[in-house]
Amino acid sequence: MRQIPIPRGKFLWWTSAVAFLLLIISGATFYLQPLWVFNKLMVLRLKIEGVDNRQVIIGGHRIHYYERGPLNGPPVVLVHGLGGRAEDWANLTPYLTRAGYRVYTPDLLGFGQSEEPPNATYSIAEQARVVVRFMDALNLKQADLVGWSMGGWIAQKVAVDHPEYVRRLVLMDSAGLLMPPAWDIRLFTPSNRQQLEQLDALLMPNPPRIPDFVAEDILRVSQKHGWVVKRALQSMLTAKDVMDTQLPTLDMPVLILWGDRDQITPLSEGRAIHALIPQSRLAIAPGCGHLAPEECANRFGPEMTGFLQSTSVLPSSESVINEQ
Repeated sequence: MRQIPIPRGKFLWWTSAVAFLLLIISGATFYLQPLWVFNKLMVLRLKIEGVDNRQVIIGGHRIHYYERGPLNGPPVVLVHGLGGRAEDWANLTPYLTRAGYRVYTPDLLGFGQSEEPPNATYSIAEQARVVVRFMDALNLKQADLVGWSMGGWIAQKVAVDHPEYVRRLVLMDSAGLLMPPAWDIRLFTPSNRQQLEQLDALLMPNPPRIPDFVAEDILRVSQKHGWVVKRALQSMLTAKDVMDTQLPTLDMPVLILWGDRDQITPLSEGRAIHALIPQSRLAIAPGCGHLAPEECANRFGPEMTGFLQSTSVLPSSESVINEQ
């Protein structure tokens, strides 16, 4: 059958119309669900970087995680904080993979892309069991364990209850001691723009202004998933799993990394943890807040890899991490 050629002008018109329509749809999607777009872009970034996107069933629940780095490299497990997710480690993990480590970043139960079982307690003890079972499921007999904020508390619990699983321990701006928060805990599940701005001011020394449509989406997501954060906070505030009396029992090398402008877990808590662990080192990043592992990865990354690669146990010390 003889094909009828499409006039060039009409072809260009249809192409332009389709491109314009796609642009309108993309813009509308970004305006209505910016967090979804940001998440997809992050997943795409990690895929381009060669990160494996995986899932595993633990205790009957789906746990999502990323895996990257040399297949035969020494394993490192990174545990995120309250309201966080595995993608929060995106700026820090390249330092580890370049140093030859195989890095595992799970989403804790109820967070990120992991399952949200309605009957879970989301307590420190429960999440610590998830981390141990995660390591068992991946046949990680022993690993370097890194925890940030609530994840640091969870990592402490794992190291105390199962020291055979932990070769070296890294705590970043970590919770875990009997130190009630000096800030309004309701800010972790903000319900209005003012609370969101107050939370950002706690998390970052110089928070950027969030566009209104992005703020609205953050508040919408907070309302949908905030019950998990609230349940985790309620469990932590019982002080049932505080580590004050247990930290001195640790005998593996410990590195404590802290931003000196952290208002969520202030530097005084880092120094208290340091005092409780005789063989620990405390390294402080000036000008960095609670999001230091993200925003100050250029300082935390080299400090952490140097510690993990060290073959000797260095004496207890406190130092400052200056910018390179």
